[in-house]
Amino acid sequence: MAEKDTNRTIGLIVGLLIIIGLAFVTNILSKNVHAALEFPLWAVALGLIMNGLLSVSKTRDFIMPAVRTELYLRIGLVLLGSTVKINTITAVGSRGIVQAIIMVSSVFMITWWLGGKFKLKDTLRATMAAAISICGVSAAIAAAGAVLAKKEEIAYVTALVIFTALPLMIIMPYLAFALGLSHDVAGAWFGGNVDTTAAVLAAGSIHSEAAMEVASIVKMAQNALMGVAAFLLALYFTTVVEKGSQRPSVKVIWDRFPKFVLGFMLVSILVSTGIFSGPAVAAMSAMRKWAFTLAFICIGLEMDFSRLKGLGGAPVKVYLTATVFNTVLALGIAYLIFGGVLGL
Repeated sequence: MAEKDTNRTIGLIVGLLIIIGLAFVTNILSKNVHAALEFPLWAVALGLIMNGLLSVSKTRDFIMPAVRTELYLRIGLVLLGSTVKINTITAVGSRGIVQAIIMVSSVFMITWWLGGKFKLKDTLRATMAAAISICGVSAAIAAAGAVLAKKEEIAYVTALVIFTALPLMIIMPYLAFALGLSHDVAGAWFGGNVDTTAAVLAAGSIHSEAAMEVASIVKMAQNALMGVAAFLLALYFTTVVEKGSQRPSVKVIWDRFPKFVLGFMLVSILVSTGIFSGPAVAAMSAMRKWAFTLAFICIGLEMDFSRLKGLGGAPVKVYLTATVFNTVLALGIAYLIFGGVLGL
């Protein structure tokens, strides 16, 4: 037992050194290589490459104690609250909030329905629906915690989020140019459709500064619904899906509620009220990027395609169909709300 603990500790240290080293390389590449790849995609790519090297050398399992994707993501998500200021969200008036509510509720229900048609497990379709409708990996983690999804299901959804974010991030800004969309409509389209916050900002920056501002606000409005979605999922699963397996109670719901969401909300309030400002916010921003970088590297390191194959092709069909629906609906809603059609 002592030898096993020693090996685990050594693996943890070696793994951390590898992950931190890859994070520095990611930072260098994202700043100096002029390509349509932002830091999350560089991080995942490097993680996958290292995954392959470690697998070939049969040392991948040795460093796995350091691969703590969920921990790094949750730290990053709490710090993400520093960017979600109350006055920033309200700066777009009712438009961003209205779009967020319409998009999250519509896309979630469609994805949930499609998952049922393809006979996906309730935990997988809940995780997938949250990821597509709210904010990708972070929402998937929140939903997974609320419904007790398996790690394989989280890994599957994470992979789908990552592999669809890149083409959307690149294609959508140029489609917006081709369609002649205004900065506001384009930004609202990106924010309502692209799954990851980082990819949303990248798409906005490719189009224009103005589009990036609107995109970030719309996406943050959706992010703010993450806690609500997690609570409702926990309530639904304990009272409906698992009815009879255990007695529904406030304690059960609380145990499944992702606590990092509360940290996210607290940081947002502290920043919005000015208690945290200036250097503190800048430090949280830098720490958030490093935390997410570590998380995305770990996603690449822990990816095990042999285990993912067991889920079959149905989840891919559901995800891609829901993504197409999300893309079309987001464009229509963005045009109606931010194009001035509804007079909002």
